[in-house]
This record gives sequence, C-alpha cells and structure tokens, in this order.
Amino acid sequence: MPGTVLLLAASPMGKGCLVDAASVLPVLAAVTPEVLSGTATANVVELADPLEPQAVLTRLRAAATAPGPLTVYLAGQLQLDRKQRLVHLALARTTPATVRYTAFPWHWIVEELRLRAPGSTTLFVDLHADAEVWQQLAGQPPALGPGVSVYGRVAPPVGGVRRAVAVPAYMKALATILRSGQRPEPAVLHEQVLARTGGYGDLVLSYDATGAAPVGATFGAPATAAPVPAATARPRPQGAVPPVPVGRPELPPEPVTPAAGEAAKAGEVGVDPHDAISAAVGAGRHGEADALAARREQEALREFGDASEQVLHWREVRADLAMFAGDPAGSCAAWMGVARARLAAGRPAQDPVVEAAVDRAHHQWSLITDTVRAHQLGVEFVELRDRVPGRRAGAVEHARQHLAELRRQPA
Repeated sequence: MPGTVLLLAASPMGKGCLVDAASVLPVLAAVTPEVLSGTATANVVELADPLEPQAVLTRLRAAATAPGPLTVYLAGQLQLDRKQRLVHLALARTTPATVRYTAFPWHWIVEELRLRAPGSTTLFVDLHADAEVWQQLAGQPPALGPGVSVYGRVAPPVGGVRRAVAVPAYMKALATILRSGQRPEPAVLHEQVLARTGGYGDLVLSYDATGAAPVGATFGAPATAAPVPAATARPRPQGAVPPVPVGRPELPPEPVTPAAGEAAKAGEVGVDPHDAISAAVGAGRHGEADALAARREQEALREFGDASEQVLHWREVRADLAMFAGDPAGSCAAWMGVARARLAAGRPAQDPVVEAAVDRAHHQWSLITDTVRAHQLGVEFVELRDRVPGRRAGAVEHARQHLAELRRQPA
C-alpha cells in the first residue's frame, strides 16, 4: 500500500521569526518519496510558509484520511494564544497579537490524527518555541496521542536583542541522511540525527507508538525520563504524576515583599510568583524578573537552608532567566552551581535532574561569544562534564574539543 508524506514548514514573516523553517524544504524535496515514507511508493504533499490555517487543515485532513502509512516532516515555531493559553504552529502572517486567528492550533493536529490506526503515523518535528510556549510546555512534549510515533526536538528561545534567525538543524541533518538513500527505522534515524546535531538544552522527543523503541522527552539526551525546566515549572493538576522526581518544592503560602512596578502582584496572597516572573520576561523586564526570583531564593534560604530543594529550585529559575535575558555565561554558571549542589547533597551523577542541569550548562556554554569568559567557564565545565557525562554519546568529547578550540583563540 502506498504511503503519504506531508512536508510542512512554517514560520512568521518579519521580526517575529525565530527559525527559517522553509530553508529545509529543498533538502527534503531532493529525497525520493519512497525514502521519505519508507514504503515502496508514496504521495508527497508540500506546504511552504502557508498563509491560512484552513489551508493547512485541508492538506492535513487529506493526508490523515489517506490509506496506508503517513509520515509528517514538520519544521516551524510554536507560539501561544495568550487568551486561551493554547499552543499554535505559527504561520506566515502570525504575530504575537494575532496567534488565535492566523496560526494553526496544535490540537487540530491531534484531532486530525486521532482516528488513524495506531502505529501507522510517524512525525519528525523540528520546532522552536517562544518564551511563553517554553514556559507552558514545562519539559513535557506537545501531545499527539498514543498511536502516533514522534521524533525530533523543541528548541528553547534564544535571548538577546539581536537575536539571529535559527535554522532547522535537526531536520536538515535528517534530510541529509535520507538523501544518501538510506531509510533506517525512525528510532534509529532519530539517534543518527542527534549524533550529528548535539542539541544540548533542547527538549528531545522520542516516542515509538509501536513500542519498539524507548519512550521519552529529555533535554539534550534521548532517554526515558523527562526532567522539567525549573524556570517554567508550574503546579500540576490534581492527580497528575510527574515522570521523574524533579524537586519542585511546595512554595510557601505567605506573601512576599513586592517588587517595583507591576511585579508587586507577586506579593499578593495566593498569587503564584511564577506568573509575575513570566509576565516580566514576556515584557522584556529581565532585571525585574530576576529580582523577583532572587527575593524568593533568599526567603527559601532563610527558611529551609542552603542545600534545600526550595533554594535550588529558585536558582534553577534564575539560570533560565539568564538564558531568556541573553546571558549564556550567567546561565551556564548558574546551572553548573545547581549541578554541583545536587552532587554535594548526595545525588548520583546519573540522576536525571543532575544530568539535565549539566546538559543545560553545556548548551549555554556553547553560546558564549566572549572567548575569555567562555574559556574561564570551560575549564570548570569540562571537569563537571567528566564527572557527569550524561546520556548523549560524544558530550564529553565535544566539551573537551570546544575548550581546546577556545585555548587556541587569541584573547
């Protein structure tokens, strides 16, 4: 039975663009339909920077109702409808203010694939999240249903005023492998792509609906655990069980000392301070957000002690806030401090929470452009990476090689 392939690349026009999603389509289009689908014959549908959500829905529905296996290659960026708090795939005309009307709701994808035969649908995704989506995901992959196999990554937002438009590195590496004519099993192909791209700090997705491969969503390493990014962790619904212990403390219920400006709301009884921090980050008030987190850290320090999970939680929050503010050196140093503190408290080097902290430090270290600062942190980081190699093959070698390159560069 012939297969169906949907190639979908979408990102906004203008300054709201996080990733040049359509740049991967020429590489994917050079792959034969049979290799793209893994079947003897296949029909290919391509959507490049679509304008209208209904146009995407029509093509997706046609692909989803076609008999035989369906493979979707999806590159783009995720944005949040601020009113309904729903994740959307941004389209060409999408702006932060028009997400609800111009972007493609993620739950539409779920709905269209829901009735397909389990195990007959495979998605390869290379997605970039804006700050609000990254906070809402909180380490959990976007849902697609138990019958759909999903492989790929969600990249975190990159801070800084002069933000460069990213490239869909995961999807380009995947397409390059497929252009050789090889079509390994999806889980094997996914591992090969990760070996080429690194992706430290990304939310890596690996779910095989057939049960033939490990299941998970991890940061920079394909494993079964799903550590939660601390800066965006939010209270789980009643009855929900986290996939691994993540050390999210119960926050003290008493009010905190209000910060200047709108952040004073964080001091109101019953208001989650994470909401005020998220609002400050979304408005670009990074200093205010860090001040709020620092205040909570000091309160936790006085009440629970230096090595407590409550204190470490707020240090993790500040590490992510440094990332949002475009300070990879500060974020790297903070994540290293968190990892060392957990190790000193008796956590093993193989603990997913320790590994996640080191992986995030690794990713932030690789983004530092100040050679001197990168070298200073690199000496400490390589020592930590040796102690916590993580689950990604080649992580230790990458760290050593990068430090050697920094040493060769002039100050």
